[in-house]
Amino acid sequence: MIKFHDLQKINAQYQDEFQQKMKFVLDKGWFILGDEVKQFETDFAKYTNSKYCIGVGNGLDALVLIFKAYIELGLMQKGDEVIVQANTYVASILAVLQADLVPVLVEPKLETYTINPDLIQEKITSKTKAILLVHLYGQLCEMDKINKIAKEHNLLVVEDAAQSHGAVSEVRSQKSEVRNAQAYSFYPGKNLGALGDAGAITTNDDKLAKVLYSLRNYGSEKKYHNEYIGVNSRLDEVQAAFLNVKLPYLNDDNNKRRIIAKRYVTEIKNDKIILPFWDLSNNHVFHLFVIRTKNRADLIKYLLKNDIETVIHYPIPIHKQKAFKSWNNMFFPITEKIHDEVLSIPISPILTDVEVSKVIQTLNQY
Repeated sequence: MIKFHDLQKINAQYQDEFQQKMKFVLDKGWFILGDEVKQFETDFAKYTNSKYCIGVGNGLDALVLIFKAYIELGLMQKGDEVIVQANTYVASILAVLQADLVPVLVEPKLETYTINPDLIQEKITSKTKAILLVHLYGQLCEMDKINKIAKEHNLLVVEDAAQSHGAVSEVRSQKSEVRNAQAYSFYPGKNLGALGDAGAITTNDDKLAKVLYSLRNYGSEKKYHNEYIGVNSRLDEVQAAFLNVKLPYLNDDNNKRRIIAKRYVTEIKNDKIILPFWDLSNNHVFHLFVIRTKNRADLIKYLLKNDIETVIHYPIPIHKQKAFKSWNNMFFPITEKIHDEVLSIPISPILTDVEVSKVIQTLNQY
């Protein structure tokens, strides 16, 4: 069986280093906001070309805290609108709602699955204060166009980078640009995955960073002195230690994913299968390789019969979820088409050439 994502095999590569790090943390006896967190924050800030990295509990908290920090700074207020693509994962929407803001859904591009910049303008109102960009499946949104719109309308740009660790903008020849703030998830299955929940925020904004450091720690910069109504969302010292082991390997892993993706886009040839758009640049780190097909259930059954695991990201669009009853009558045809047809095939960096060839051959014979 070719597993969709074999976490045991991925993490087995680092077992000795993990054990050494674990012993180091245990022997030191400092378990909250210690040296491992500081080291990761320093290294990940450098990796993302950011001035600051604030380690938090998970990717959802990262997004929520960014919005709450902007509210504390007076740049947003409760009830403001945030534009976000309709085909995102639920966490993007939950973050907006948990900050007492209003999500405004926009269709994505069918080719890239990321937000369509040409549709943003018509959704902007006097209450719009931010655009939440989701670099879905590992591909960067069209940052130039979106930043131009944001500048024209004085909007904040927040990036949900939970799936795009290490994606590079060829236009600027640097890591995914931090215009205001980026939220990262290090959920175990991510390109840079911890061994539990973990997240981080990156930014170049001094004032924002100062508020975020406090908000994640009960609203306190100095112990027992609370400046804000904060939360307990701190990157765990043990998870930071594991991330410190894996971060140096991230670029190599991303390159392995791109090598597999290049084989897929050039060698899969089947009229029943629609391949994702990719310009072969480093603006995509292929957290997922997502194909589309009209008869998804049949393809899944066929692939399983041939010992290939797949996953649907995601089967039900946000506006059709029971939790969002007031949106159930909304109509987003492109989003609904995507959710009805997408299927993720294996693209883990530990896949062998033989396994990749089998996936290609099997899909071509479908």
